[in-house]
Order: sequence, then structure tokens, then C-alpha cells
Amino acid sequence: MSSSNNAIAVELWIADRAVLPVENSLGGSIHRNYDLLLRHRLHIVGEVQLPVHHCLLALPGVRRDLLTRVISHPQALAQCELTLNAMGLNVAREAFDDTAAAAEHVAAAGLRDTAAIASSRAAELYGLQVLADGIQDDAGNVTRFVMLAREPIIPRTDRPFKTSIVFAHDREGTSVLFKVLSAFAFRDISLTKIESRPHRHRPIRLVDDANVGTAKHFEYMFYIDFQASMAEVRAQNALSEIQEFTSFLRVLGSYPMDMTPWEYSSSGQTAGDTSSS
Repeated sequence: MSSSNNAIAVELWIADRAVLPVENSLGGSIHRNYDLLLRHRLHIVGEVQLPVHHCLLALPGVRRDLLTRVISHPQALAQCELTLNAMGLNVAREAFDDTAAAAEHVAAAGLRDTAAIASSRAAELYGLQVLADGIQDDAGNVTRFVMLAREPIIPRTDRPFKTSIVFAHDREGTSVLFKVLSAFAFRDISLTKIESRPHRHRPIRLVDDANVGTAKHFEYMFYIDFQASMAEVRAQNALSEIQEFTSFLRVLGSYPMDMTPWEYSSSGQTAGDTSSS
């Protein structure tokens, strides 16, 4: 299922949770998934950061030299580009909604000229063979996922929490963004992420100037992650201040931070981790 379908499944009570990748240490933010956070009335209830471990999968008996196409999620294709070229796979690339869907498509359609980039678990699920293991270009490649649910969790103060918000403003210039950042800085709240996306319903603002005519500017939504729980007074006060000079503000979730220790081995695998993403 695509990320959008996963979110819809939670909204319709078909599933209890959805897992959404939002950023990668090499590819950066996954912009369309940030748009999904705003489009669906779900709450972020957790996060996890996982090492990227990609495999090249094909139908049993298919040889690498017979491949004419490789399919996967755009991020996975980008994360394996150098390795694929080094393997001599200078073949067509095609984007899919996610890595598992690409593997499922190869199996269901019986494509003997096509390989998918996905996890070894996907190979097990869909009866594919692993042509090459660990084909990601960078051993230190990590993807951050957030978990979505219909109801928010109760924020706490007895462990590190992160809070995600999105806001918009209808004023010109940079003063509003400066005021937002100052509201956090004044209370010693650390920001871990700032992301801007074009305003979906009001993408362009027209500004009339008698001297130069009409100027066109993009309108943006701003996503911010900060290290504080909404159970903390400083976080509550910061958002109360921000509401005074923003036209829209929504808390996407206040949730426990992923505090899993990282220790990369020389092979690029995380010590103690046996899963693939």
C-alpha cells in the first residue's frame, strides 16, 4: 500500500497505525509525505530511525544480465544509483509508490526482465530471489519514520519528547518566521527540523507596489519539530505566543523521541540490528 492508502486505512478504522517515512539522511525530506501529514487528521504518536538496507530482487532463475528495468520508490532508486551503475545495470529506472509495492508488482506480473529494490523481507513475502544484498550507496544511510494514529498520546515529562507542528502566516517579509524562532529560543527549546512546503490552497500571493507593479510570491506552510513535550509549560507558552502572529497553527503530535543508540560496524550494519528497511 502507498503512504496515502496507509493513512486512509487508519482513518477508516481498517488499521490502528500507519508508518510514514518523512526524511532520509541522503535524500532529504520526503515532501509528499509532509503534505500527507496536513491532509489527514491523524496524530504522530512515535518516531523511529532505521538504517537503510536495500536488496535487488527478481523472480527465481532470472539473471542480472537479462534485466532491462529496475523499479522502486524514488528515494530507494536514488540511494542505490551508484551501486547499480557499478554493477553494470545501466537500465531503465521506474518509480513506484513504495519498495514493497515494487517487489509485489514484479512477482504478481511475472516480470522476468525487471528487478525491484526492496528489503529481504519483501523477497520472502513475494517469493523473489535476492540478486544482490546491501546495494545502498552509503552504509550510514538512515531513514526517519513517524507513526500515525487516530488519537494522540498523552504527553509526558519523564522522558525526552519531540513535538511536531505546522503553521502558516499571511504577512509579508521574514518577521513572522523570526518571531516564531524567537519564541522557541527565548525558552531554550531546541529545534530539530524546519521544512517549508507551498501552501496547497493558496499557493500564490499577489503584492501590489505602485513603483514596480504586481509581484507574485509563493505562500508556504512551515513544519517544525522541536525537543519538548506539550506537557511542559515552556512548550505551551511558546505555542500560545506563536498563535498570536500566525494565521494557522496545528500540533501534528507530541511523542517520545527515538533514543536508540547508533553504532555502525565496518560493514555498515547497525550493531544489534537484524532488520531491513
